[in-house]
Amino acid sequence: MNFLKTTLRRILLAPVLLVLLFEEWGWEPLARAFARLGQWPLWAKLEGHVIRLPPWAALLAFGVPVLTLIPVKFLALYLFSQGHMAMGLMLVMAAKLSGTALAARLFQLTEPALMRLAWFARLYGPWKRWKDHMLAQVRASAVWRAVRQLKRQLRAMAHKVWVAYKGRRL
Repeated sequence: MNFLKTTLRRILLAPVLLVLLFEEWGWEPLARAFARLGQWPLWAKLEGHVIRLPPWAALLAFGVPVLTLIPVKFLALYLFSQGHMAMGLMLVMAAKLSGTALAARLFQLTEPALMRLAWFARLYGPWKRWKDHMLAQVRASAVWRAVRQLKRQLRAMAHKVWVAYKGRRL
């Protein structure tokens, strides 16, 4: 019975962990990329307004754009059903990347206001601890360490190729 419970838990957690890993990988870099838009005066002014929102409006500012991506995902499902797999996959990937970038930046801007909502602050703490615990377990796994090592090796190889290519061009 314990084996079945553990196996079922792992199967159910696998998709959640994949999403968490993607968001963990993409959250900071995508938020930084989105933050560069703040160099534009109009965008900086808009971000300034978002930062000063009261808690309930910050919740809307954070939640509504994320929810607007749901129809895009339904469109991707429709494309899949019509046999347009590549187009559907590209749409899902674009929605996931843009949605993560937008959510990450909006959370950076609205987090102080959101934390003034007692229920949000109460839920966010346990969520963050659970997420960090799960990611720590994944990072401690042999598969994760092997992939990180492979990534380092590929990066080093790409660097050598780049240096050799630049040396030939001179």
